[in-house]
Amino acid sequence: MTESVGTVPGAYLDASQRNDLLGIARRALGGYLGAGKIPPEEGVRGKLAAHGAAFVTLTKNGRLRGCIGYTEAVAPLFKVVQECVVAAATEDPRFPPVTPMELPSLRVEISVLTPLFPIRPEEVVVGRHGLMVAKGGMRGLLLPQVPVEWGWDRETFLDQVCVKAGLPPSAWRHGATLRAFIAEVFREEEKNAT
Repeated sequence: MTESVGTVPGAYLDASQRNDLLGIARRALGGYLGAGKIPPEEGVRGKLAAHGAAFVTLTKNGRLRGCIGYTEAVAPLFKVVQECVVAAATEDPRFPPVTPMELPSLRVEISVLTPLFPIRPEEVVVGRHGLMVAKGGMRGLLLPQVPVEWGWDRETFLDQVCVKAGLPPSAWRHGATLRAFIAEVFREEEKNAT
């Protein structure tokens, strides 16, 4: 079962597709942590087989445990999710790799992204837009749910995406390139992650 965190108007995926994608992520994570490989998925079709961009976030007891994703549609959505869930568990430099013993306590959240588009700072809507900032080879990204979780206003969100990029907080006012995206965000219900 899924819990919708935030959806774009006219959501891209229906409830069944969201459940299928969460199941694919959970099997990929379990397969990789248990046997060192992602199990194959048979019969994936439709929107899940179309190229897509996504981030996968892992939480444990309500705290971030890993988050990795693609902003460009480089592969079929289900494959992107498989790769991202494993990378979130094993390659996020902020955390040690997830152990097999942690698997039952992890909760999977998927953010399916629209293509990036240019945006002016005054157009940013907290809770609707995710942001990517870039300047001088530095780049940072925050998903749309982050400022909501932290209670940030628009300016704080803009400052924090700059900080994430390793830039001064005010870089968005001084020539940094700002692009946005909208994400359809959904996750496993609490009882599925225990």
